[in-house]
Amino acid sequence: MTFSSPPRGRGTASNPVNRFAPTRTEAFDDGWMQEVPDSRATEVRSETAKTVVTRNRSPDVGFDRSVNPYRGCEHGCIYCFARPSHAYWDLSPGIDFETRLIAKSNLGDVLEEQLSKPGYVPQPIALGVNTDAYQPIERQQRLTRRALEILLRYRHPVHIITKSSLILRDLDLLTELAEQRLVSVSISLTTLDDELKRIMEPRAASPSARLRCLRVLSAEGVPVNVMCAPMIPMINDAELERLLQAARDAGAQTAGYVLLRLPLEIAELFEEWLATHFPERAEHVMSLIRQCRGGHAYDSRFGVRMRGEGPFAELLAHRFRIACKRLGLNGRDASPGLDCSRFAPPSDQMSLF
Repeated sequence: MTFSSPPRGRGTASNPVNRFAPTRTEAFDDGWMQEVPDSRATEVRSETAKTVVTRNRSPDVGFDRSVNPYRGCEHGCIYCFARPSHAYWDLSPGIDFETRLIAKSNLGDVLEEQLSKPGYVPQPIALGVNTDAYQPIERQQRLTRRALEILLRYRHPVHIITKSSLILRDLDLLTELAEQRLVSVSISLTTLDDELKRIMEPRAASPSARLRCLRVLSAEGVPVNVMCAPMIPMINDAELERLLQAARDAGAQTAGYVLLRLPLEIAELFEEWLATHFPERAEHVMSLIRQCRGGHAYDSRFGVRMRGEGPFAELLAHRFRIACKRLGLNGRDASPGLDCSRFAPPSDQMSLF
């Protein structure tokens, strides 16, 4: 079976119907030749959000609340676990997820309202977890910068994860937050191969740009972590030790990894991507993934979904531990933690005078 190549700068050529749609459509050749554009423009629409702080109870992540300025992500990473969330907006997890984006235009006002509620108890907010807060449209929208300005004013701790060099635009805010132990940053680093990055994460920053982010942030006193996520069997897993070495040399003090996750519609999109770019090893890749997931493309159980099970998953975990020990990553004093005691809404600050 052959598949069409993605439009320029996109992760997929497909737009599968979302799982909530009442009807299904199927393309077929009716004999009428149509020209298919080799690119697709990004559309951005605004959402008036009622709430912007999302809560979770997952034991697999180190935070209980997050803020996501955008729905959908222009980076176009084929493996993105957030793709299925676009179905809630009657949009496809395929190319719609990369090109039909939603910006929470009132994010700043709602964030201030939620942080100012009586009885609010601060804990670190994870910024841009579902979709990247520094994806390309942030250059114009500036919602992430607005969120950081508010968090700084409220002295609220924040953790950022991104694969974009745009984060350096906000170095002024990040250094001020870091001086008060109010920020940490994770840079997602999946490969050192520019060509693999191009087809796997088409609009994300280059590997060298991400390493530069680590160097600059670290030099300015911002605690930095590297996330090797996801690790994909027979695609980028062989790079694990080199990724950790490069990140450590660039200033990372801590590290983490995640085994590829393929929930819901992502499995179909990922298999199509494999068949397009790696047809000679596609079957082997999926076989290893199923070995790690109890014979299935995905296992959603807490405690298992991030790491997997079985020989391959155990070997990957062992390699990660050995490399971190050798490189001095994840030491006892590597991550001092964020300070929640400084939290002070502006009204409380004024009452001190």
